[in-house]
Amino acid sequence: MLMQANESTLLLIDLQERLLPAIDGAAELAEQAAWLLRLAQRLQVPVIATEQYPKGLGPTLAPLRELLPAGALREKIHFAATAGAGVFDLPGGARRQFVVMGAETHVCVLQTVLGLLAAGREVFVVDEAVGSRTPRDKALGLARMQRAGAAIVSREMVAFEWLEQAGSELFRQVSREFIR
Repeated sequence: MLMQANESTLLLIDLQERLLPAIDGAAELAEQAAWLLRLAQRLQVPVIATEQYPKGLGPTLAPLRELLPAGALREKIHFAATAGAGVFDLPGGARRQFVVMGAETHVCVLQTVLGLLAAGREVFVVDEAVGSRTPRDKALGLARMQRAGAAIVSREMVAFEWLEQAGSELFRQVSREFIR
């Protein structure tokens, strides 16, 4: 089960201004999310982003919001982005693979991943691009997702699987911009 750029959608869950400061390793999480967003842009992978109750938690972190394509952002009140947010109706929502990042790992990310799996999607959760307020909750969330059938991956796994092969000009460009 390899990730394929032409079959994948990158899903950003709730990396919002008032939530992120409470997340363990928030700065690193935001950096990893930005890296993945830029990679998806470079490889023309669709992006969908959600915001959980933005009136209370604020908008998506500004540096990440700037990287989102027009129309990619969906507001939600359910914890699972698959319940009521209409993510399957957005560009990229019909794809069979979802690469997931965001917060909190044990709440919105977990419930979204379970919803994606129930909808028959292949799900890949990027370990360094998800976070919770405590490391324990992150670990429990990741373990539960993995038991349910999601693959836990690294950002480099995403990059190399989306690229598929070395030797092309695209590989050289991505390698210079993202890997080195």
